[in-house]
Amino acid sequence: MAEIYLAFVDTPGLFAGMIRHTIRQKYVHVVLSMDASLNEAYSMGRRNPAVPLIAGFEREDKEKILRAFPTAEYMICAVSCTPEQKQWLRNELARLYDSRFRYHYAVLGLPFLLGNVPFYQKNHYTCASLLARLLEQAGVCGFDKHFSLVTPRDFYHMPGKRVIFEGRLEELVGPGGRRAAMPLRPCLAETHA
Repeated sequence: MAEIYLAFVDTPGLFAGMIRHTIRQKYVHVVLSMDASLNEAYSMGRRNPAVPLIAGFEREDKEKILRAFPTAEYMICAVSCTPEQKQWLRNELARLYDSRFRYHYAVLGLPFLLGNVPFYQKNHYTCASLLARLLEQAGVCGFDKHFSLVTPRDFYHMPGKRVIFEGRLEELVGPGGRRAAMPLRPCLAETHA
């Protein structure tokens, strides 16, 4: 078996606060990574961490995020998959990244999401809807609803994931933007189902 990693993110700010209030949970953003240290991590999020209105498909940059949000908190979970599923996801993420400026945040879909009405505008996703679509296409997991209605809360309650880290981003990134020398430490609660 192989593993992929979901990173749940809690950052300060007005937009994150509105999402936090709506979905009623601490972590309002979800990221897909091929490694536990988030060196190969992607999401539908801010193109520049300091500017919430300009968003699309991006490769996560921990150092940039840390500079913009020094108090950001993360929960990293391992999800089992086959080596073939992981390779398919890696290839698909690379394909999406190569044409990343064609993919945008689904701002028009947010009212539909709040009303629980499926809505898809070509190449427009939320962080969770993109991951839901990718993980369903890869056969890693499925949801009992249209991918456009999946939120970070659905991933938070996804069965079978194993929490491997919960803490501040600065614990993952060492001084001067280097990876901290510490290993990922397990949390007290090993699974969130």
